Amino acid sequence: MPVRWFVLVVVLAALASCKASSNDEVKPAPPSPSASAVLSAAPVPEGGALAASEKRDDAGEAPDASDAGVVDDRPLHHTTQEELLALISIAPGKKWRKRDPGEFLRRYVGPDGPGQTNQGNPALARHVISRAQCLEGLRGITLQTEAQREACGGHENMVPVYEGGDPEKAKVCVDVFEYPNRPCELPMVWVPPAHAAALCELQGKRLCTQDEWVLGCRGDPGGGEPSTYAYGSELDLDICNTNKPAAKWSDKPCDPRTIDTTWATCATNTEPSGSYPRCRSRFGVFDQHGNVAEAMTRFDPEENKVVSQLKGSAFFYVDVARRLDEPPRREVYSDHCAHDPRWHVQPIRKAFHVNYHLGFRCCYARGGRSPGR
Repeated sequence: MPVRWFVLVVVLAALASCKASSNDEVKPAPPSPSASAVLSAAPVPEGGALAASEKRDDAGEAPDASDAGVVDDRPLHHTTQEELLALISIAPGKKWRKRDPGEFLRRYVGPDGPGQTNQGNPALARHVISRAQCLEGLRGITLQTEAQREACGGHENMVPVYEGGDPEKAKVCVDVFEYPNRPCELPMVWVPPAHAAALCELQGKRLCTQDEWVLGCRGDPGGGEPSTYAYGSELDLDICNTNKPAAKWSDKPCDPRTIDTTWATCATNTEPSGSYPRCRSRFGVFDQHGNVAEAMTRFDPEENKVVSQLKGSAFFYVDVARRLDEPPRREVYSDHCAHDPRWHVQPIRKAFHVNYHLGFRCCYARGGRSPGR
């Protein structure tokens, strides 16, 4: 491993600043209103910005990209605030019932650099999978059944996860895709864990805990043995979006000295969520390896606080990858489901680490259970 990539990864990790599927028939209810539709007086496309890519057939499958009205040749990157807000559904939980989310969303979601949640710098990013190709890859895959949607409080694109093979004992549901949890859309980055928690709460959900995330990654709906990786027992860098070496996928070196230099030089080379259909856990959760690393929470019994926890891998993981049978080395790590790196551990409300390759996903606690405990 060249020393320069080790230095790159270590510096990026240290950067802190203001950062079960089933074949049951599915007939989804209309999606929650988007933030754009709720907050903006300007018109949005019928059905929101994602009308074409959100459609499913009566079997709950992603449609064939060649079907009439489904082909979508819009650029993958959304470059206006209205377009980004249209990706965000709103169903505020109790923490937002007496607060207006408008100011928060307008201030912290937008295309104008690393101070806002967005999909990365579009001038640098390189993507090779189109929406149409992503939709075709998802064709025939059931993302969520009616029973799963009901179990998850009516939330779209979520699945319950549980131990012991008994779905009735599920305590939590996990987003199928990285935020904004939309099939064949790029995940959001440049979002600090504190803001990620707020965005989840705006959907009536919360940021996933590490234990929930791990269960969704390695668990077996049938109660069998846990898997090492979401997709199996052996590391395979081609199954997920983990095989983009920085030297080949970036036109110039990434300079992570500040968030501004990072925005100007570090490419967010993600692919649309679900573009790698085999990068899926047995519960049906996509992209828990690669694409973007993810923020979550962990209860720290010593501090008696819920803290932030960053884990997972991103599109450039090949540069720092280690198989479990290889000896540990400081500059590489093994991105198995239960890897616990303890990166940027901070009280969640004060967790403001951001990066060009860091995103998150949301969870929904059934029965109002407290997060992180």
